[in-house]
Amino acid sequence: MAKQGRPGASKKKKGPTVGSGGQGRQALEGRGPTPKAEDRTWHPAGKRKAANDRLAAARTRAGGNSGGGQQSNRSRAPKKNVDAEIVSGRNSVLEALRAKIPASAFYIAARVEMDDRVKEALSLATKRGIPVLEIMRPELDRMTGENSVNQGIAISVPAYDYAHPMDLVTKAVDRGQTPLIVALDGVTDPRNLGAIIRSTAAFGGHGVIVPQRRSVGVTAAAWKTSAGAAARTPVAMAANLTQTLKAMKAEGVFVLGLDGSGDMMLPNLELADRPLVIVVGSEGKGLSRLVTETCDAIVSIPISAATESLNAGIAASVALYEVSRRRAAL
Repeated sequence: MAKQGRPGASKKKKGPTVGSGGQGRQALEGRGPTPKAEDRTWHPAGKRKAANDRLAAARTRAGGNSGGGQQSNRSRAPKKNVDAEIVSGRNSVLEALRAKIPASAFYIAARVEMDDRVKEALSLATKRGIPVLEIMRPELDRMTGENSVNQGIAISVPAYDYAHPMDLVTKAVDRGQTPLIVALDGVTDPRNLGAIIRSTAAFGGHGVIVPQRRSVGVTAAAWKTSAGAAARTPVAMAANLTQTLKAMKAEGVFVLGLDGSGDMMLPNLELADRPLVIVVGSEGKGLSRLVTETCDAIVSIPISAATESLNAGIAASVALYEVSRRRAAL
């Protein structure tokens, strides 16, 4: 009887191994000399060269086109699935109404104590034509949440109607103006968004772009911080911020990222007279890698050594002011 080998073992005898010959000869020869920094598209010097080339081409373009042509076959602006937001509490409701947040309903509990704040809030709601609904206190508690101190009044704020990002460019060009837009990358504090909306309106900007994911939206807190500027400054939503910035670059818009380790100081900015998108990152993480690679230039704001960084709202305000100042001097 034939002796059986180990179960599962291969019975085929291993033959001679074929040598590699000259298969690795090309790898041993190397990749040639290292290209210059300005020839590497990911290097800051390469980005500067690309931006300067685009700037020269834009300035010599026939007719002095500011680069805001309408994008064809674009999709509709994405919508966040956000239900109506309830703002409760006497101080919060009064401040929201003073800031002209577009409330859709004003709720007041039956037999509530009418102090000066309630009277003023009720008066503002009535003057603006906001429906006033008197409901029982248990129903108001249910609407605002068990852990919320509503103090007998609340307002309902509908979901924000976002614009399309390319509309911000198109409308600016239609008015004969040079586009100036702020884009947020990873900013999650609604107060920063509100402050940026307010600064954009103050310095002649044409709108703000927020990503659809991992970003703050236009909430009641953002409305309140904007001090009413959100009513006249459009906010657009981008399904993919990187792709949106690339689409704007294709239309002649230059993309500037704000970062403390930038390769250019803000006072040395030479692109202020061109169509611009200023991208602001979060205070902790800064700009994301893909957004950084998409930017034409990364700009730093000079600050004293005693201050580590500026928050998103302040950084955007400083950059907007500098661009506005340079454009006014032209």
